[in-house]
Amino acid sequence: MIDGVPPPAFLLLAGALLIGLTRGYLRTAVMFLAPVAALWAVWQVPDGVAVTAQFLGYAIEPVEGSPVRRLFASIFTIMAFTGALFAFRQARWFELSAAYAYAAGALGVCFAGDLITLFLYWELMAIFSTVVVWCGGTPQARAAGIRYAIMHLLGGVILKVGIEGVVIHTGSADIRPLLATNFDTWMILIGILINAAAPPVSAWLADAYPASSPTGSVFLSAFTTKSAVLALILLFPGEPVLIWVGLYMIFYGIVYALLENDARRILAYSIVNQVGFMVVAVGIGTELAINGAAAHAFAHIIYKALLFMSAGVVIYRTGVTRCSDLGGLFRTMPLTTVCGIIGALAISSFPLTSGFTTKTLISVAAEQQGLVLVYFALAAASAGVFLHAGIKFPWFVFFQKDSGMRPKDAPWNMGAAMVILAFLCIFLGVYPEPLWALLPYPVEYEPYEPGKVLFYLQLLLFSGLAFFLLLPLMKRTLTISLDTDWIWRVLLHRLGLWLLALGSALGERLSALARAIQTGPGARLVQALGSAGPLGRTWQIGTTALWIAVLLTGYVFLYYF
Repeated sequence: MIDGVPPPAFLLLAGALLIGLTRGYLRTAVMFLAPVAALWAVWQVPDGVAVTAQFLGYAIEPVEGSPVRRLFASIFTIMAFTGALFAFRQARWFELSAAYAYAAGALGVCFAGDLITLFLYWELMAIFSTVVVWCGGTPQARAAGIRYAIMHLLGGVILKVGIEGVVIHTGSADIRPLLATNFDTWMILIGILINAAAPPVSAWLADAYPASSPTGSVFLSAFTTKSAVLALILLFPGEPVLIWVGLYMIFYGIVYALLENDARRILAYSIVNQVGFMVVAVGIGTELAINGAAAHAFAHIIYKALLFMSAGVVIYRTGVTRCSDLGGLFRTMPLTTVCGIIGALAISSFPLTSGFTTKTLISVAAEQQGLVLVYFALAAASAGVFLHAGIKFPWFVFFQKDSGMRPKDAPWNMGAAMVILAFLCIFLGVYPEPLWALLPYPVEYEPYEPGKVLFYLQLLLFSGLAFFLLLPLMKRTLTISLDTDWIWRVLLHRLGLWLLALGSALGERLSALARAIQTGPGARLVQALGSAGPLGRTWQIGTTALWIAVLLTGYVFLYYF
């Protein structure tokens, strides 16, 4: 307890339990009151260690507060509330319960003051996010959930190996800044990057998130990768390798999103792309860059959830996920279309949206450190984001050629959730000061300098022009984009089948050889060793002594001569 207030994660866990135990209006009340109570508890956590305990002889700190921790915890609880509003009339109770337990794990990671506590909540997230994927209720969701669980349990094992090494070699489990300089810290960094969906193991995200239900993907988009970003901020600020890992994530996500035909897979790959910006900022490591990573994570959760909500409404109303089968939906889904466009503009860093005010923090941080290549790479990536998420997603889903479908617009609860997030996208773009006040370091930054605004407008508008000039090349076909998961889903599977067939064939050949020996020259040996043979029957003691003497004589003869 913290001055009589339970830890925020416990309140959401209690909400997850009560969702399963209650019914009707009481369940609805629990659903909306639990995130509000958790948000209130978040702001009761003071700076510094608030709770201590002992575990296996080590001092652990289950609750530790700081500005950056409260920032992430606040947006996680806001996301739990809006996600519940979006889902409560359509999702089943066990999906909502699992989603709240998943969000509770993310809150626990936010306030974990030691590596042991962080690992426990990390695995809690892995378990219940897998359940959320399985709640998709299709064979594809069940298979994707198994692959998702395997990948995250593997990442958890790697993280645990690193944590054990650090704890044993330093005698402390405290969370503190590290650098990847030895085996232990490299294992921790790799374990975190797996959750951040860093290539070459990022395919789990685009595999699992689109397989979940239209409501489940909204929750999945918010917690896992952003918890990993917070862990990087706390543990590896200024780690140089993260700059190049982040840049690879950025362009990897752009390329695969441009190739993709499934609406939610486009958005899933764009998560990898956007998390790449945050990873670059953590690698730069200055106060401005850390502010940029935290602020962009906050804004990203909002606009990415908004995009997944708009895609979820389309799938809920039409049952169609492929862009090649959609189009013309703006006629009967105006609210969903407008909210989707706002989310698309925000992810593209369009001026007057939250993405512009936060992503430019990262670019300025790179510029101040003299990272010219990184700065121009981030600028080019912004144009790429506008191509795949800012234009491609809304154009192919809501406009392009008329698909002939005339579905209803979003139900009132889904529409209300989208309006809340769309408002936040605009509000934080026009007036970012409330977000600046939550950041870990003081902010002296003016995003709307005329030169900067003009630069980004030119960049985005010319990339938009390129999209429409190359529109025939942008049209999607029924193709499959091979990702790195092909290695273990196809190549290793085929290799395993080949080795199994090889072992079976070798076993058959050995059996045949044994049978041939038994029926051929080996038959006499088998007869001689049998109970009726000369070497198998019972001998007299004198005969045995004679043979021993003969063998010893032969041995002595060979030894001396």
